[in-house]
Amino acid sequence: MKPEEILASWRSGKCLPLYWLEGEEEYFIEQLMSAAADILLEPGQRDFNLSVFYGKDCQWSELINACRRYPMFADRQVVLLREAQSMRDLEKLESYLEQPMASTILIVGYKDKKLDSRKRFSKLVKEKGMVLTTRKLYDNEVHAWAEQWVKSRKLKIDQRAQSLLIDHVGNDLSRLANELEKLALNVGEAAMITEAHIEEYIGISKDYNSFELQRALGQRNLSKAIQIIQYFEANPKAAPIQLILPTLYSFFSKVMLVFNAGSGNLAAVLGVPPFVTKEYQQAAQSYGYGGVEQILLLLHEYNLRSIGIGDSGTSDSDLLKELAVKMVQTRAA
Repeated sequence: MKPEEILASWRSGKCLPLYWLEGEEEYFIEQLMSAAADILLEPGQRDFNLSVFYGKDCQWSELINACRRYPMFADRQVVLLREAQSMRDLEKLESYLEQPMASTILIVGYKDKKLDSRKRFSKLVKEKGMVLTTRKLYDNEVHAWAEQWVKSRKLKIDQRAQSLLIDHVGNDLSRLANELEKLALNVGEAAMITEAHIEEYIGISKDYNSFELQRALGQRNLSKAIQIIQYFEANPKAAPIQLILPTLYSFFSKVMLVFNAGSGNLAAVLGVPPFVTKEYQQAAQSYGYGGVEQILLLLHEYNLRSIGIGDSGTSDSDLLKELAVKMVQTRAA
C-alpha cells in the first residue's frame, strides 16, 4: 500500500489497530505520522487522545499502558511511536500486539531499517496491522513526485525550473518539499514557478549552477564552463565540488547509456524528462563512446583528488578548471 492510499483509508474511516512505517525514505514516514492526528481525531479530542513517544526515551511498559487506555470523549485514541529504531526492548511489545485494543491506533515510525521477517515479532506486526516499507525514489521518480506535489497545491512548474531545483537538492524529499513549500508561499495560487522564482526564493542561480555546468561540458563549451566554475569559486555555497562531481558523473553515465538505447523511449531509458534527452544525445555525438569512457575515468580520478587522495592540496576551483579543460579536450572516439 502507498502512503496516499493509507491517508485515503483514514479519511474514509477505515482504520487498523497498527501501522508500521519503515524503510529508507523518512519523508513518507513523517508525512503519515504528522497527518495522523489531524485526520483521525477531531480538534477537541487531541488533548486527551493523542500520545507521542520517542524510541530513545520510551519504556516498552509505558507504551503498552498508553495503548491499553480507553479513549476519552471519543471513539478512538492515537498513539505515535517515533524513532522506534532507537527503542530498547522493542520486541517486548509482542504481548500487546497479540491482543491490540480496537479503540487504539498505534502508528510506529521505524526509520532506515526493516523488520526481520524471520522473527515472530515481524509476523505479528503483519498479522495485526499494516506495514509500509519505504525506499528512496529514483531520479526519474523524483520528477514525477515533484510534479504531483506542485499539482496538489494548484500550481504549475516550468520543466527547466523543476530540473534546476531537483538537480540542486537531489532525491532528499524532505528538503525538496521544504523548498517547494517556500516557493508555493511566495508565488501565490495558480502561478507558474519559473527559474527566476528558483533564483529569487531558493538562491540557486539560473545561469550558474551544476545543471548549467553539465550542459556546457556536454556541448564542449569550455568558456561557459570556466565562467560557471569562477562563479562557484566566488560563491562557495552555490555548488560545492562534492555536489558537482556526482552530478557530472550521473550525467555522463547516462550519456553512455545513449549508445545502447536503440530506438526505444530514450527518456525512460535515461530516467530523465523528455525535454532534456537532446542534451544527452548531443554529448554522445560530440564525445563518442571512447570519449565518454575517458571522461568517466577522469571524474573518478578527480573525485579522489577532491578528498585528498593523490593530491597535495589543489583548491576545488582549480581542480574543476583542470578537469573541465581535460574533458573538453577529450577526443571523440
